[in-house]
Amino acid sequence: MKRSRSTYALWAIVAVLVVGFYSIELQPNQASVFSVPSFSADEETEIVKNKSTPSLQEFNDAIVEVAEEAKSTVVTVTVTQTVQARPNPLSRFFGDPRDQQPKRYEREGQGSGVIVSKDGYILTNNHVVENADEVEVQLYNDKVYNAKVVGTDPQTDIAVLKVKAEDLNVIKLGNSEKARVGEMVLAIGSPLNNGLAHSVSMGIVSAKDRSIGIIERGAGYENFIQTDAAINPGNSGGALVNMEGELIGVNTAIASRSGGSDGIGFAVPVDIAKRVMKSIIEKGRVVRGYLGITTGGEVDDTMARALGLNKSYGIIVGAVKDDGPADKAGLQEDDIIQTLNDKPVRNWNSLRTTIATSSPGTEVELGIIRDEEKMTLTVTLGELPEDLMTDNNQSRPDVDLEEQLGFSVTNLSPEIAQELGVSRNQDGVVVTQISRRSDAYQQGLRQGYIITEVNREPVANLSEFNEAMNKLMEQKKDIVLLRVKTKNVNQLIAFEL
Repeated sequence: MKRSRSTYALWAIVAVLVVGFYSIELQPNQASVFSVPSFSADEETEIVKNKSTPSLQEFNDAIVEVAEEAKSTVVTVTVTQTVQARPNPLSRFFGDPRDQQPKRYEREGQGSGVIVSKDGYILTNNHVVENADEVEVQLYNDKVYNAKVVGTDPQTDIAVLKVKAEDLNVIKLGNSEKARVGEMVLAIGSPLNNGLAHSVSMGIVSAKDRSIGIIERGAGYENFIQTDAAINPGNSGGALVNMEGELIGVNTAIASRSGGSDGIGFAVPVDIAKRVMKSIIEKGRVVRGYLGITTGGEVDDTMARALGLNKSYGIIVGAVKDDGPADKAGLQEDDIIQTLNDKPVRNWNSLRTTIATSSPGTEVELGIIRDEEKMTLTVTLGELPEDLMTDNNQSRPDVDLEEQLGFSVTNLSPEIAQELGVSRNQDGVVVTQISRRSDAYQQGLRQGYIITEVNREPVANLSEFNEAMNKLMEQKKDIVLLRVKTKNVNQLIAFEL
């Protein structure tokens, strides 16, 4: 009788298992002899006990328990904002003249949040509650509370809310520094609408220490955890939870060509969120760590060869602030900082973010190279001066302009360009949000489109875009002509102001 390949494969597996279980003694010029170990009944029971592994059902039940417990700590955040509608331009010629008067109406938005204390403190994103007149929080048990915005930090996109409630279910705060790429996580929140509240999606930690240039239009402090767990609009402020049921991140953003989840989501590490929350609650404002240096460039392969370095990472110190923390510790111009607390410093942004999200008074160790010699300096961080808390206003969004256009844009960083499938050196601004009711949307403008020209004039960054658009407003132009670009699109879009 002919035997199938699967039969042979099965016997092969059995043979491997047998060989793995028994020891083989090979005698010279003799056939292999299997030496079968003998065990007592108690020893056999102990071996089985030690070798027992959780069944698939037990593994599934464990995940269900984590999800069920974490869901009870996640809330739906509903915000109401009073906005002023633009008057109908045709009312100058037709209809009631009163229609020319600005009208006010209420606009609702939705996000998520995580309960972090029994007496009602809740973590969420700044962009969820920004400019809100009223904030409501709905718990897992459907109870609704009015929430107070205790404080916000636009530069890390973290906000702290407070509700008057007691004995709430609280999530355990984990350690995002210990999160490992590849470990399983759950994303919990209220995507899209209130009817989908407390949705749970599962994935892994895809990467750490990501910076994509979206917080504060590229001027914020970013050190995201990346995950492929599904995150959609409305999930912002929700929980990223590890398999211990601990909060390791606050879900914040997605990278998407469609506007929905493409499996690339980002969360603010809980270590950053904890420090921001503590500062807001205890001091009423955010205080940041301060090193007192400027960058003189980053070390890439070419720079490493030029400087005779065997590792192509680090940043070059441009200038050292007199009598600042770095100066007091002995750091000098042209020193090369390669490690911070024994972790490689890959770029200026990562160093800047780590320092700014640390508390003043924190001691950090800098691994530096000076005149081809390795040194370690210990620096006690100061407090970032108020005049350095925000960047140049020209790199910030024009809120009134966004209101009138119906969409918002940000600088096109190399990281965003790479995600969008265009050259990392591409100039322009990228559309981050757009109202479906706007004329620009009706004419074809979409989230993720890169604007490279305004009325035939090139715009390389946010400052130039704002300047070009404000110029059109001053000239009272009715039509805007944009050149937009994506990986597969290069076209003109015209819309009415």
